[in-house]
Amino acid sequence: MFPLDYLKTVPHSPGVYQMLDKQSRVLYVGKAKDLQKRLTSYTRFAGSDHNKTTVMLAKVCKVDTLLTNTEKEALILEASLIKKYKPRYNIILRDDKNYPLIKVTIQEKWPRVHMTRRRKKDGARYFGPYASSSSMWATLRLLANLFSLRKCKGSTVRPRKRPCLNLQMGKCLGPCVDLADEKEYQNQVKKVLMVLEGRNRSLLNELKKEMATAADQLLFEHAADLRDQITALSNTLEKQIVASTHFRNLDVFGYCRQGTSIGIAILFVRDGLISGSRNFFLSDPMETDNTILSQALNQFYDPNTIPAKEIVLPFIVDDTALLSERFSELYGASVQLKVPMRGDRVQLLQMANANAAHIFDEKEKQERSWQGLSASMEKLLHLNHSPERIECLDISNTSGKQAVGSLVCYEKGSPAQSQFRHYKIKSVQGPDDYAMMEEVLQRRLKRGLEENSLPDLFVVDGGKGQLGVAMRVAEELGILGELDWLGIAKEKDAEGEKLYKPGRKNPILLHAHNPVLLYLMRIRDESHRFGVTFHRKLRNKATLTSTLDQIPGIGPDRKKRLLKQLGSVNRIRKAEIKELSSVPGIGPELASVIHDHFQR
Repeated sequence: MFPLDYLKTVPHSPGVYQMLDKQSRVLYVGKAKDLQKRLTSYTRFAGSDHNKTTVMLAKVCKVDTLLTNTEKEALILEASLIKKYKPRYNIILRDDKNYPLIKVTIQEKWPRVHMTRRRKKDGARYFGPYASSSSMWATLRLLANLFSLRKCKGSTVRPRKRPCLNLQMGKCLGPCVDLADEKEYQNQVKKVLMVLEGRNRSLLNELKKEMATAADQLLFEHAADLRDQITALSNTLEKQIVASTHFRNLDVFGYCRQGTSIGIAILFVRDGLISGSRNFFLSDPMETDNTILSQALNQFYDPNTIPAKEIVLPFIVDDTALLSERFSELYGASVQLKVPMRGDRVQLLQMANANAAHIFDEKEKQERSWQGLSASMEKLLHLNHSPERIECLDISNTSGKQAVGSLVCYEKGSPAQSQFRHYKIKSVQGPDDYAMMEEVLQRRLKRGLEENSLPDLFVVDGGKGQLGVAMRVAEELGILGELDWLGIAKEKDAEGEKLYKPGRKNPILLHAHNPVLLYLMRIRDESHRFGVTFHRKLRNKATLTSTLDQIPGIGPDRKKRLLKQLGSVNRIRKAEIKELSSVPGIGPELASVIHDHFQR
């Protein structure tokens, strides 16, 4: 623990503290209104030897403090540091990732609707995030079928001599060929926003009035289009679950504790309809329920995840006033945190609590399924260790160039994406897969020895040759018997996939539909996908660099501006001199040089 002399130097002011171990890894991040009082309270803590806080405090060798002006600033900084370091003893919302958003570029003259994963302060409207990407794509398809907005990329519309296929299919109003009426286009944008805001009923009534007016004016084709829109929108409304009779926007948090574990479920209610949900499982948090839910709220909402106007909670949480103030800033208006006692909100809360309890049922099913699969793997593959953690290595390169080693990790049957790693090959020149694999294995296994983070089963993508390389490296490091080894090779003959084990002459052949083989193939395929994606990125970057860097007068800054405005090398290649010279920092003379370079 930290010495008393140190505590005397800590001020009585708000801030954030970080507890670190002897390797300077962050174990815990906390915030306090009075840092000295909060840290002093740890010196008086008296829990059992197996208490999680006791175990953590035994590992603490140093405490860093960051002072803030207000307690609200400390609250925001705490959430930021937890997301950055993911400390072992903090509450971590494990599926916290960049969920897709729907973006409507209302700041542009001709707005468009598309998917994005980043919320920017650019004047556009953002909707989401969508926990289900299929739900998000279904919404985009609905909007594309209902409304004829442009699909082309870029903030400005490039004039075209011939219309695109979307215009001919009636899916675009054709601003690129000067056929679109701006007033009608903006009317379509308004209707898109109504759908995304959940005001489907209001839009339905508006469309019915427009259809009646069009029919009265004998505009039967327009009336028929409106009828089709009404039908599609009505079918969508029928599939949505009515959550309450009022049409407010709510985020409803359900909470369930079983032993030391916590389940948190969130229902998103928009315009009286349940539009989505998110679930989180916390295995062994060390705080009280009030603090756990408070910290979960603080982590969940950020500039990319805007709260609803009203947040419904199962009980009062710590820092309610601070959280409400922070969420109001994110939302842009007053946000209320309520614990309901009667009415529709109580029913919604019961539904959210039931979803939170269901998390444990799903966890139990997954655990039973994994235990069965794990036992089968031990038996069929003759393993010495239970394969709780499996790592798989694959090498990707094109004739030795942009070579990448990709390592994926699976824990208890599920991908542990925080443990996925890319390795750029440093010491091997030319196409030598064995040497590349040896380099990556040396780097990974040495680090595993230092950090005590070796897997139970290590899989290499390949046959006897690749497995032999792995055995040689393992023997050099003295860890040959500390874990199990396996090679998986895709063979061309009718025998299919072959599994190779050290010391065994013939491969293990499993039935094509055997769950063990399918699981190992899934891990191998994921390592291949993970590696190829990064390899392609490096290859494209190299191609991009070689293409633009050959042009005299184009440095990193101008290259960045060209790509930002025109979007791609292909667009730059096709651009006329006038369009190139409109890019900041690119005058007519340099635009002519760029144009001539690509024309040659």
